[in-house]
Amino acid sequence: MAWKSIWGKKGRSALTILGIFIGIAAVMTIVSVMDGYRRAMTAQYAAMGTGILNVSIYNWSYDEEGNDISKDYFPDLQAFCNSLKDVKGVSPQGRLYNVTVSYGTKSTANMRREWDERGNPIGEAPPDMYYGSNQYSVCNNLTLARGRDLAALDMSKYNQVCTLGFDAAKLFFGSANPVGKNLMVNGTAYRVVGVYASRLTDSAGTGYNSNLDNIIVFPYTVQRMLGGEKPSEFVVKLRDSDKMKEIKARVNGFLKGTVPNENFYVYSNDQWQQYEEQALGMIGGVLAGIAAISLLVGGIGIMNIMLVTVTERTREIGIRRAIGAQRASIVAQFLIEAAMLCGFGGLVGIAVGTGGSLILGRLMFQMTIYPSLPVTLGAFSLSVAIGVLFGSYPAAKASRLQPVEALRAE
Repeated sequence: MAWKSIWGKKGRSALTILGIFIGIAAVMTIVSVMDGYRRAMTAQYAAMGTGILNVSIYNWSYDEEGNDISKDYFPDLQAFCNSLKDVKGVSPQGRLYNVTVSYGTKSTANMRREWDERGNPIGEAPPDMYYGSNQYSVCNNLTLARGRDLAALDMSKYNQVCTLGFDAAKLFFGSANPVGKNLMVNGTAYRVVGVYASRLTDSAGTGYNSNLDNIIVFPYTVQRMLGGEKPSEFVVKLRDSDKMKEIKARVNGFLKGTVPNENFYVYSNDQWQQYEEQALGMIGGVLAGIAAISLLVGGIGIMNIMLVTVTERTREIGIRRAIGAQRASIVAQFLIEAAMLCGFGGLVGIAVGTGGSLILGRLMFQMTIYPSLPVTLGAFSLSVAIGVLFGSYPAAKASRLQPVEALRAE
């Protein structure tokens, strides 16, 4: 009977389920996109490594002529961290700006930094310039693909050498081996001693956020020659991330006795991941609220059309009641019809939401994102539940009609 009623008024039924399927499709797409973003964020943090403690020291001093005479705190911090058995490595980590790197016809002076929709550099983006110690790769979860890493002698002897990220090596040298070749850095030759392996790939095997690999790393002792300041940012790599709180407290205690006026800040990369998770949760909540409004509108539409159906079928209800139908039978009749309407809307919404997830996943993250089975089942159950919830009032109203009054309706 419910199917005959729905099929008998196909146009009205299609318009009725429109609000439901839009809401269900929106919910599924939002959940899938949030899941894709979370997977991408997790992969990015995994590429940077776990168990990382970041230290910032801001204590600059200048002489009367404006020259920087601030203390280099790295030797003291390095000696302290090396004395801790749970610390795997420590390195300065700073950016170099206003540095021009060239090889043959390739020059960063002619490169522009542009991004695609996913935030990845497109075209020939100039590499990011960093400086660090011989433990830079350990601290940043880097592995060598060719050559050697920066060495302690490179620091002490102020060797003009550098290591390249995977993408930076391809940018300047293509498929050739760059080890042993010289890059011109601000007009001075710097020998390439090593190339790092690619740090991050997504589930499809393609590079995600490849700017993590588009880097050049110099010994921190020569960074002053390249226009940098004394190191103020440091990274400490732990052997066991479970020791994070203990090591963080010990490093804090050491710096309190070393850096005047406590001009330092110690934080872990887990903090930023937690902040992003919280921000992602808030964004997801807002989007879910918008989708819920769409479902509410669709539910009100279901209630409205079921009230119209009750009015149209008042005489039928009176006849059924007159020949002995129980109120529960009348309620069941209209609830089944409302649930079927919303169930059809849910199935269409699942199909549209799956398509939207696949398209947005490919466009935004270059991932193939399918809605999970629990999300799909939950979406369908939600659509049916909306039909039952918003169909309850029309069904109850129909069941309360008196047979005599219902028979007089026409």
